[in-house]
Amino acid sequence: MMVGLMNQGYPNGTTTAFKIQPHPVDEVGIKERAARLATRSIKKSSKIEGLKLALSMIDLTTLEGADTPGRVRQLCAKALHLHSARPDLPLVAAVCVYPTMVRVAREALKGTPVKIAAVATAFPSGMNPLEVKLEDTRYAVGEGADEIDMVISRGDFLRGEYGRVADEIAQVKQACGRAHLKVILETGELGTLDRVRLASDIAMEAGGDFIKTSTGKIQPAATPEVVLVMLQAIYDFHRKTGKKIGMKPAGGIANSKQALHLLVMVREVLGPDWLTPDLFRIGASRLPNDILMQLEKER
Repeated sequence: MMVGLMNQGYPNGTTTAFKIQPHPVDEVGIKERAARLATRSIKKSSKIEGLKLALSMIDLTTLEGADTPGRVRQLCAKALHLHSARPDLPLVAAVCVYPTMVRVAREALKGTPVKIAAVATAFPSGMNPLEVKLEDTRYAVGEGADEIDMVISRGDFLRGEYGRVADEIAQVKQACGRAHLKVILETGELGTLDRVRLASDIAMEAGGDFIKTSTGKIQPAATPEVVLVMLQAIYDFHRKTGKKIGMKPAGGIANSKQALHLLVMVREVLGPDWLTPDLFRIGASRLPNDILMQLEKER
């Protein structure tokens, strides 16, 4: 059975037309594999390197209604302070903020390699007209965002309007220009692993550079089972197209053990080529503190 994805008639006439072969998920098999990978032991030397690698993959995040320029500057200072305090530690990959805070972050991080990611497209609900979402995206990029984290319309997806979802992603990708696009599925609202797999496939086919689990506002979020399903989707897409798509789990990832287990899963499913910030990120706010604490214990 093929799932057709056709243009739904957006005002500007953009058309996305392709078909996706559904990939039913073996839920029992996924749960067993996740449990098996969770028991992997990591030697001390590998643990230290793994924690440093995880730190380099973090999108350090503040996405609260109470965010202020001062709070964002503090976040950026934190992003840089970890490296200043321990020069042997890498910088985080990016900070992730609302579009109105991009310029503040850009000024605070000027002259550093830390990237600016901005959530857009009516984050976290996605419940705005397409033109508003596109303007949201263009505004964030114009303010200096290197990366856009968009949300799909879960309402459209759950109604089976897959073409509308795909078309929206494609148009947001175009609006990103030079910026990379991460597509947030909000897996906690999709209900089944089969839907997580289908949403992953749609996001990649429509042009997303990364697929991301969650906004961090809904639980469950980046469960091991969801992460494995999304990693497998990336593996299959790469085999089919040769294109490497990135992955970003987010939501409730607060300790080093979780981060190391994520790296184990990435290596198991996708191999070492994906163990780089260019292809794997972790959305988090508290995780750097725990990584630093664990590294101090290992000294």
